[in-house]
Amino acid sequence: MALTRTVVVAGAGIGGLTASLTLAAQGFRVVVLERAEQLEEAGAGIQLSPNASRILVELGLRERLAPRAVTPESVNIMSTRAGGEIARMPLGEAAAARAGAPYWVVHRADLQAALQAAVNDHPEIDLRLGCQFEDVTRHAEGLTVVQQRGNARQQEQAVALIGADGIWSSVRGQLFPDVQPQFSGLIAWRGTLEASALPQEDAAPCVQLWMGPDAHLVVYPISAGRQINVVAITAGAWNQPGWSAPGDSNEINGVFAESRWPSVAQTLVCAVDGWRKWALFTLPDIGRWNEGAVALLGDAAHAMLPFAAQGAGMAIEDAAVLAKSLSGSTGTRSEIPAALARYTQTRRARVLQVQRVARQQGRIYHLSGAAAIARDLAIRAMGPHRMLARQDWIYDWRV
Repeated sequence: MALTRTVVVAGAGIGGLTASLTLAAQGFRVVVLERAEQLEEAGAGIQLSPNASRILVELGLRERLAPRAVTPESVNIMSTRAGGEIARMPLGEAAAARAGAPYWVVHRADLQAALQAAVNDHPEIDLRLGCQFEDVTRHAEGLTVVQQRGNARQQEQAVALIGADGIWSSVRGQLFPDVQPQFSGLIAWRGTLEASALPQEDAAPCVQLWMGPDAHLVVYPISAGRQINVVAITAGAWNQPGWSAPGDSNEINGVFAESRWPSVAQTLVCAVDGWRKWALFTLPDIGRWNEGAVALLGDAAHAMLPFAAQGAGMAIEDAAVLAKSLSGSTGTRSEIPAALARYTQTRRARVLQVQRVARQQGRIYHLSGAAAIARDLAIRAMGPHRMLARQDWIYDWRV
């Protein structure tokens, strides 16, 4: 394949690996640069709603993912004020029939392994581990991307560079150096436990969302139901960068030990052995995600709070739209920037809407007092079918 059909992707996370597959499907040669020597999961569970799973299935990943995924029957909304469940949104067959694709919950390691296996199998994708993006130079023939591998610096000629290197993106640092991540004042704690350690009703195939004053808890099965993923969100001042700092069990147990949290929620939290934590950062609206033939994708462009369960989903959608925008390009100097500008214009409004919803839901989850009573009453009144219908704008999205 001609060298002028090469796209370099910086970052081999979920967004970067998905982008490499969507771009290769459009006939591009793809070089993926990843600073890590091996791909290891950052985080534990991940929710893949139909808007994301649809794209992965179209890429041929169903056989790799389905045996490891769990299809939850529902989202069970729990209120600490009410002492238990206040509503249930159907998922499972109801969501799949409505959106035409499954709702999956999976371990991030399983998703990453499936993507990496597909990448390794593709003859036009070159995944370079232990290879870090360093610099990019624009010229008449396109781009020269400089990479560092050990002590050696290498160059790759490309028609485009895609920064899928996360919220602390080096590519974004070159495009928009004044744009910096902003700490939200919230900390996410995550851990797992064996499903066999819980009563059967607590290990059911569903997503539990516990809402409480200044904190909330999300619980669901992963790894084909053998493990339970637990994520707790609390307020805090700790704001170190990174995805997997050790967490003090005494600290997180203390938050949920207060009497306002029902015993079942306390039991779930205390059952986790070995917490990891990360400070939740977001990005302000950049306005555009490309500069000429260099563009951003996923968290590098629009890192958001996780309260709509759409961070990975938005990166996967980005990858599909990016490839479609570039699909008709022959690699000329003028075509690529125009295609990347179309990608930005196509994606920005939807991503901003999801970001707003995530911020709003985070505030709703953490209400207390009279506001929490009003919230619970409104959720009860909505009913399961209306609740599911309100997700159509997310779940039924298609390229």
